[in-house]
Amino acid sequence: MNKNLLAVALALALSPMAASAQTFSGMSKAWTYNHTASGFAGQTAEIVAFDNTTNALWVAGVAGVDILNATNGSFIGHIDTRSYGSINSVAIHNGVAAFAIEAPTRTNAGMVQFYDTATRTLSAGNNNVAVGALPDMLTFTPNGSKLLVANEGTPSTYGTPAVDPVGSVSIIDMASRTVVASPTFQSAPQTGSAIRTNTGMDLEPEYIAVSKDGSKAFVSLQEANAMGVVNLATNTTEKVVGLGLKDFSVAGNEMDPKKGGGISFSTYAAKGLYMPDGMASYDAGGRTLVVMANEGDFREDDVDRSKASDIGASGDLAGLRVSNTDSSTGNLITAGARSFSIRDADGNMVYDSGSILDREAALRGIYDDGRSRDKGVEPEGVELMVIGGNTYAFIGLERTTKGAVAIFDITTPENASFIDMIVTNGDLAPEGLKGYQMGGKHYLAIANETSNTTTVYALAPVPEPETYAMLLAGLGLLGVATRRKSKFQSSF
Repeated sequence: MNKNLLAVALALALSPMAASAQTFSGMSKAWTYNHTASGFAGQTAEIVAFDNTTNALWVAGVAGVDILNATNGSFIGHIDTRSYGSINSVAIHNGVAAFAIEAPTRTNAGMVQFYDTATRTLSAGNNNVAVGALPDMLTFTPNGSKLLVANEGTPSTYGTPAVDPVGSVSIIDMASRTVVASPTFQSAPQTGSAIRTNTGMDLEPEYIAVSKDGSKAFVSLQEANAMGVVNLATNTTEKVVGLGLKDFSVAGNEMDPKKGGGISFSTYAAKGLYMPDGMASYDAGGRTLVVMANEGDFREDDVDRSKASDIGASGDLAGLRVSNTDSSTGNLITAGARSFSIRDADGNMVYDSGSILDREAALRGIYDDGRSRDKGVEPEGVELMVIGGNTYAFIGLERTTKGAVAIFDITTPENASFIDMIVTNGDLAPEGLKGYQMGGKHYLAIANETSNTTTVYALAPVPEPETYAMLLAGLGLLGVATRRKSKFQSSF
């Protein structure tokens, strides 16, 4: 065989393009938009949604929504929501954009507004719906028939008396655009372990993931270290599941609990409350699974947080930030698991990433050692995408020195594997992630809160393996084809 032809065939056989459908064939940064350029005071980049009817990204952040051309990032327009309150989230389905807006006095009832994505104006019909206090996140069910709103209801005053609106989920029927139910969690049956009921506040929804069939909603009750399960057929709360504790003394769960002084990971006699923020749901092996970013969170006033040395710890653990309402001498319990997890619909653990996120950030030189005593890289957001027949989890890391999103193949959940990490110069603190398809390609949009930027990556679709198998067979080299995971080298 001609040497040049042999070289080409071998390159194809060993390249990511010839690998199994578990690999990507390429990735590139498409564009970045800095939201200070829109010129609207107070506008930030927090949550991003994609409108497939206009190929536009809607980026919500405090003062309103910036609307960007999804192809090239050019500015299309801005919707100012300041006269209503602070906007916390945006979700889009079938040309309707829903805004979650907290009241100027955040313990008062919030609102959901509906906009027509074509005209970028309030939609016809009922376009303003009252919901619970501090609507922090909202999402449509897969068929768009319902809109679910996580009303966090964070207290403005703790103690006795407390000013603490009840945490709830507003279920909006989209046909009538009315709230048909507002299930809460305080009195629901409880299972699992390590539910925090000593926080001085009620159970507060942070995030919602909906099952593929639209029958169940899984609600992150972050500060309580729990997951609420809502039955969407009856619009009632089924149960609250305690998420347990992560053991940092177990091999594979290593952490660095020291602020400064160099980065090193080891096992320690400490445990972590999972306390997920972002969540997403998918089906695998006939099961509904929930992917959780285990950020961790203390009370806003930090009254439930102490240094471990205040509870008798010394050495490397002395400065570790722990829950003083859950910890005791010799039993240190910190906030967050420094990982992402996959659980089944009943909250049982299927997979946890252990120490991978912190370690991979350190390998790339973007681990913030100043955050070691707190929650490490602080996994915040989750987005799932099916590419080339495989399911990938994108995990946004809030506390790294550059914008970072970890990528895992979670097609087989028990054997989830780290693929690579997107690292973006100029971006910092990814808050919201959105995957979408446009023009036959897959994209990931990343809204970065601290840098006030939105960045989009193009993820080239994976060719069918048979394409390369046929080519190699024609060259008589099918036997040399290897199947392996590819590793992105994606620092932009």
